[in-house]
Amino acid sequence: MRRLRAVVLLAALALAGCATLPGGPHWGQNVTVRPGWARVRRAAVTAATDPWVWGPLAGAAVLQVDNLDHRISRWGRTHTPIFGSNANATRWSYRLRSASVGVDIAALLFAPSGPFGKTWLEDKAKGYLVNLVAATTAIESNTMISRMVRRERPNHVNDHSFPSNHTTASAVYTRLAMLNLQQIPMNHGFRDALDVGLHGLTFATAWARIEGGWHYPSDTLFGMALGNFCADFFTDTFMGFNRSPRERVAFSPLPGGGLLTFSLALGQQR
Repeated sequence: MRRLRAVVLLAALALAGCATLPGGPHWGQNVTVRPGWARVRRAAVTAATDPWVWGPLAGAAVLQVDNLDHRISRWGRTHTPIFGSNANATRWSYRLRSASVGVDIAALLFAPSGPFGKTWLEDKAKGYLVNLVAATTAIESNTMISRMVRRERPNHVNDHSFPSNHTTASAVYTRLAMLNLQQIPMNHGFRDALDVGLHGLTFATAWARIEGGWHYPSDTLFGMALGNFCADFFTDTFMGFNRSPRERVAFSPLPGGGLLTFSLALGQQR
């Protein structure tokens, strides 16, 4: 835990040096409880078409072919290639989930809300509430789905395997951190490195749950999609980021089929 706290502290200090106020509104200033149905619909479509939402869902579907879901789960919990044992993987899944919460808090604190004072506190409180609602919705939705599906865990402890709550929590917090970081002017390379690291944190949490014997890969992928969707939807709806997705997907119909293209805008800055 000391190492994880040190990582979060270093990230916070790095962000503190980047937290100058951009030309736009303060972070949290535009939070509203009456966004209007047009914005809600737009946010829902943007979130649903985000590759980090539908991509994991597609991956979970593919894993049902040829029993890949069970085969990968069996291999991971038997060989434990990353964490060395089921128990160690389980411990790390909790640490990694906590680290996800920590990086979101760091990003939230250092998002540019102007000079410290009453307005700063009000903007931070409003933005924090949106983050809290997004995370709570994702985690509670996960719990509700698991009680409905009742999929038995790989280790046969209970029937709450689908979806993975740890992965949902990590995904929603790391995605919120990414969205908050987009409001901070910083070096393109540093931003890309942070995004890669945050995605890696979620994937590491997911694999720890698989290696620990608590989930199948499809459980973690669905949880990842759920967390990303809630983070995207609530921030776009209530904070009005109006972000431009770094990842773009397009489908072009062709005779006898079609062409699916994916592009990633590296170094994009708001």
